[in-house]
Amino acid sequence: MMDANLSYKKMQTLLVTGGLGFIGSNFILEAREKQWARIVNLDKLTYASNPQNLAQLQDDRDYHFIRGDIGDRELLSHLLDQYQPDAIINFAAETHVDRSIQTPLNFIQTNIVGTFQLLEASKAYWDKLSAYKQEQFRFLHVSTDEVYGSLEPKAPPFREDTPYAPNSPYAASKASSDHLVRAYCHTYGFPTLITNCSNNYGPRQFPEKLIPLLILNALHGQPLPIYGDGQNIRDWLYVTDHCEALYLVLQHSRVGETYNIGGKNEQPNIAVVEKICAILDDLAPKPNFRHSSLITFVKDRLGHDRRYAIDCSKISRELGWQPKENFDSGLLKTIQWYLSNPIWVEQV
Repeated sequence: MMDANLSYKKMQTLLVTGGLGFIGSNFILEAREKQWARIVNLDKLTYASNPQNLAQLQDDRDYHFIRGDIGDRELLSHLLDQYQPDAIINFAAETHVDRSIQTPLNFIQTNIVGTFQLLEASKAYWDKLSAYKQEQFRFLHVSTDEVYGSLEPKAPPFREDTPYAPNSPYAASKASSDHLVRAYCHTYGFPTLITNCSNNYGPRQFPEKLIPLLILNALHGQPLPIYGDGQNIRDWLYVTDHCEALYLVLQHSRVGETYNIGGKNEQPNIAVVEKICAILDDLAPKPNFRHSSLITFVKDRLGHDRRYAIDCSKISRELGWQPKENFDSGLLKTIQWYLSNPIWVEQV
């Protein structure tokens, strides 16, 4: 049940950064389907962005796309003055751990410097608002559970008060951006919120991430690579459940709060690939062939965190949120989406 003391924020216009990526595009589709707000989408169009994710909104008069970088202070100031958003939700980030190990500079530039520029522009805009609009305004920074580091097998899940201990350049860059967001709230009174989510999966995910990579490789008869012994554990969160949680946080949270968002679905990587193979054997069978024959163990990732797990009792208690999908139901929906959208798959 939601805390009765939390107020409701009516949003007219929402600025979304990184809205052509995986989570951002799913959030925008949910927002427009349920008419949460007019959407202004600022996206840099990196390799992981896909305009096809939101092609169905091209005739929507309450959806506006602008190509640009959150590090472009002049552009940010112009957009904020032009569209006068009631809230900002920041999805814009470099997110792939392997890429952060190979080329960390991009992660520092986007995740840290970019977030700083977005905070600076947003605060300058907020400073000019009326007292009422300042009180209603929110800046939601979407982050990751990887900032907490790695858990031992029997350790309790991450809580909002778990100390930060990032292990990869990606996680360190997100931890840095979280600290900046929190500092702007504490120092300037700027109305920020932070969410830290577990591993997302679902439709429209770029196939460098585990689940879409495995699905598409399996469909093409290519090896299904699994790092190390396959026993690394992640908590899996269906993307639509995540989007619902983010909207609740935007609408009802107190300024300065942090919420962990998880799917309550801890799975070792080997179990994930085995479940995918079993579903594909049923939905896309091939004569005398099991998709599990494609499983290939590869050299482990450098500094590979062993386990992530999220305690999401705070958001459940305060905002009444619960994930609707368990891992089996969400995975089935995900695979069905990829099978039903071959054009998207071909163009990605």
